[in-house]
Amino acid sequence: MILANLHLLAAHASNLGFFFQDDTSVNFGPMGLWSQMGNLARGVVVLLIIMSVWSLAVMIDRWLYFAAARKQSREFAPRVAGALKEGKLDEAIKVADRNKKSHLAEVVTSGLQEFRNYGSGGNITVEQIESSKRALERSEAIVHAKLKRGIGGLATIGSTAPFVGLFGTVAGILKAFGQIAAQHTTSISAIAGGISEALVTTALGLLVAIPAVWAFNYFTGKVEAFDVEMDNSSSELVDYFIKQSHR
Repeated sequence: MILANLHLLAAHASNLGFFFQDDTSVNFGPMGLWSQMGNLARGVVVLLIIMSVWSLAVMIDRWLYFAAARKQSREFAPRVAGALKEGKLDEAIKVADRNKKSHLAEVVTSGLQEFRNYGSGGNITVEQIESSKRALERSEAIVHAKLKRGIGGLATIGSTAPFVGLFGTVAGILKAFGQIAAQHTTSISAIAGGISEALVTTALGLLVAIPAVWAFNYFTGKVEAFDVEMDNSSSELVDYFIKQSHR
């Protein structure tokens, strides 16, 4: 009786060992996972890498562009204000031309040039002020578009990357079921490749999406702040023109 029970326990242990057997051929390193992936999953990984590189390039480009705009605007604002206070319109335009990366300089320059080139014969007219105001509005729209360049792509990547990763997850699960059907077994080793493929594409999709969403929100806030600064500068410049017309 004892021998029979021992034989029965040995048989159960053998069956459990078969189910949980470890396949040492499965390599969970980056190159090992890549070599075990199917063509569909590889395509998903390549697409996600491209999306990640593109979003990283946009982040670096916008960060450098915004940093330069902020730095030059801080230098530009007091200088152009001093020139306008002294009535030196040409000097104010020269100051703006020396700060081409400043969002404020680009907007103010268009208004000053339109005001100077309108040709009112020395007398400041309402039409001259309105023309300068329209030039400021056009320039604001152009600068706003420049500031937002590439940021919309971050939103697209942030919203679609998880679904691209999910597509790879489906491909991995299908591969795992295919391995079960081919090997006629439900052992962990039979489905390890497909499951690892599914998890890798899911994780990579999230890894691409999360920084893109963070960057989109951050840069969108920066653009809104720059818009407020441009609106204030335009309003102050129009007020300056009106005051000059009353002198």
